[in-house]
Amino acid sequence: MGALTMFRPQRERDRIRRFSEPATAITRNALASALASARSAYPNEFGGLLRLTGPRLIGELLLLPGTTAGRRHANFQLWMLPADVAIVGTVHSHPSGAVHPSEADLQLFRHWGRRHLILGYPYSERDWLAYDGNGRTIPLTVVDGPRPVAPPAPPRDRAGR
Repeated sequence: MGALTMFRPQRERDRIRRFSEPATAITRNALASALASARSAYPNEFGGLLRLTGPRLIGELLLLPGTTAGRRHANFQLWMLPADVAIVGTVHSHPSGAVHPSEADLQLFRHWGRRHLILGYPYSERDWLAYDGNGRTIPLTVVDGPRPVAPPAPPRDRAGR
């Protein structure tokens, strides 16, 4: 056993492991926030970050300070990113309506994050696609709220019982 794992409490390892799994769902509220932001930014692009709020569940949209956008670009200032293992990818809009990644999008996908959304005009719940870090289309289920999570294990006494 390595020195680092020997001193790290089990619950900390479980929390980190929980957020290392790729997302398979997004909450309706997080998707609606992204779509509303894209509509508000139109005719310019919109860009944001996706954050997990539970195991495999994207539940928050984060706006990164310094992000700039125009009619054909959204530039993230990734150096402004907070240190947070729950941030798993990006979301941005294409005002043209095309929801397929450009070469610049693929560069971003390959170098940062595991889940990415592209939102296309007119920004309805049907006008988006999800991609993995390699630019392949993936399924992402829209759920109404946080999925139930198993309750935490009862605390153990000092003897480990």
